[in-house]
Amino acid sequence: MLKSILTGASALAILAMAAPVWAQETAPEAAPDATPEATMPAYDAADVNSVLARVNGAEITLGHVIALRKSLPDDYQNMPDETLLNGIIEQMIEQTLLSGPTDGALPLGVRLTTENEIRAQLAARQIDALLAAEVTDEELQALYDSEIAGVEPQVEYNASHILVETEDEAKAIVAELEAGGDFAAIAQEKSLDPGSGANGGSLGWFGLGRMVPEFEAAVVALEIGETSAPVQSQFGWHIVRLDDQRDRPLPTVDELRAELTQEVNRRKILAEIDRLRGEADIETGLLNIDPALSRNYDLIAE
Repeated sequence: MLKSILTGASALAILAMAAPVWAQETAPEAAPDATPEATMPAYDAADVNSVLARVNGAEITLGHVIALRKSLPDDYQNMPDETLLNGIIEQMIEQTLLSGPTDGALPLGVRLTTENEIRAQLAARQIDALLAAEVTDEELQALYDSEIAGVEPQVEYNASHILVETEDEAKAIVAELEAGGDFAAIAQEKSLDPGSGANGGSLGWFGLGRMVPEFEAAVVALEIGETSAPVQSQFGWHIVRLDDQRDRPLPTVDELRAELTQEVNRRKILAEIDRLRGEADIETGLLNIDPALSRNYDLIAE
């Protein structure tokens, strides 16, 4: 509990405080569809500046509560409002007690961390604003046409093989096939690959990069229906037959909708950063420091 407060893990502390309430209460009966107006609680009017609690004069406002709740994980958003409100207020009270008096001056490390967080929050708000508009079908299609539609389709191969231990065995099988032997029957009888052997040697469809280099090279060199000479790989000796080949169709816009949307949004953000960078007065390299200083945390400790 103490550790979660000190590290700012508010959600864990709220859970710890709320757990006894859940443990002691039985499941509530289902609420009626509508509460009669006469029994509605009379709430005080409030805005973001309304003070909900004070600790030695330090104010905890509704705005503080809303901001903290917004940052909690989704699991906590589904908790009863009253339970979560009370937990957040109690969390803030404990944090205020532990933070102690500052005499108006924040410790250096806290101030720098706060400035970094403010910068990150403001940048995140700007990104949210940029991405508020839904990506249109026209934007998706334009990106698809420029990046994907012109890509050469990849070739896929459908092949079968018979795997044996020695070159002599492989040569004997090649001779048997040349004499009219049935490839599938021989594979079922003699292949050391249990997966494909049971299927008459068939490996199904695969693209380049899926097989070991020696096997892949043999497949690519074959014509459809042709059988290779014995080919050695790390697994043994293969007799390979190319059963078919095809161009793998390109995925459609709909199939790539999620990836295209993400890329459109990424480009929007980068374009805005480039625009802002072009208008800004940016100075870098003002000091040649030892990079190791960036991990000297004692410099901001007090």
